[in-house]
Amino acid sequence: MKIYPLTLGPVQTATYIVSENNKALVVDPADSAQSIIKYLKTNQLQLEAILLTHGHFDHIGAVNELTNQFNVPVYAHKKEQEYFEKPQVNLSTMMHAPFTLNESIQYQFLNDGEVFDVIGLPFKAFHVPGHTSGSLCYYEATKGVVFTGDTLFNGAIGRTDFIYGDHAQLVKGIKTKLLTLPADTIVYPGHGDCSTVEYEANHNMFLK
Repeated sequence: MKIYPLTLGPVQTATYIVSENNKALVVDPADSAQSIIKYLKTNQLQLEAILLTHGHFDHIGAVNELTNQFNVPVYAHKKEQEYFEKPQVNLSTMMHAPFTLNESIQYQFLNDGEVFDVIGLPFKAFHVPGHTSGSLCYYEATKGVVFTGDTLFNGAIGRTDFIYGDHAQLVKGIKTKLLTLPADTIVYPGHGDCSTVEYEANHNMFLK
């Protein structure tokens, strides 16, 4: 597995291009679809899927263009559908540029704990609400990585002052579903630097 990070969009969102054997998936295509497409073409990668941790505008900005060009499924939690369909919920109205995702998108909605295969790798979806109602974290055990979106950051956790936010629910979900992963699991967050489960368990002041 190769993980190529891109920092995209107006609030510096982390987009991850994950590849294995010339196949690729994109976690949270935030913006600048052409930057993502350029990397895929340069490295001769076939895009197989898009994985969304949640539906805020800064994590979905390139989804329409990518799905128009590649016609790949979009993985997410069913509860995020409202975010995809309503600008006031996905917060794009805050940027004075309201948008929604295309109705033609092929969604693959995931349940908590569901294991699914993409690019030949088994991913497990953890539903960890609190930042949004349908936030998902994607764990790949064989490589020891988890993509946490805006649920868990290096030394911080996601904001809960947006619509459907719930601080207690977020902290509980992180403690029971993420901090119970192997200590050396690498955390790839939606903003900022990477971390490990061990570091967050020991040093994240928001989880004490």
